[in-house]
Amino acid sequence: MNRKIKLTAVIEKEDNMYISLCPELDIASQGETKDEAKSNLIEAIELFYEMASESEISKRLHNDIQITTVTVNV
Repeated sequence: MNRKIKLTAVIEKEDNMYISLCPELDIASQGETKDEAKSNLIEAIELFYEMASESEISKRLHNDIQITTVTVNV
């Protein structure tokens, strides 16, 4: 049975590539464009779910992720 889950994707430009990261699972990928980096990350996450045991998934999955900003004095 397929189910859909919602995860976070952080994508940033690094030199001439885009790096994508799923912080909940600590899985990363890359691509030449933002869309390619996102697509490659989705593929990496799907492959992880296909291959990983339930115990590995529960060990790596961090459900309490917060994305926020902070203000610092510089």
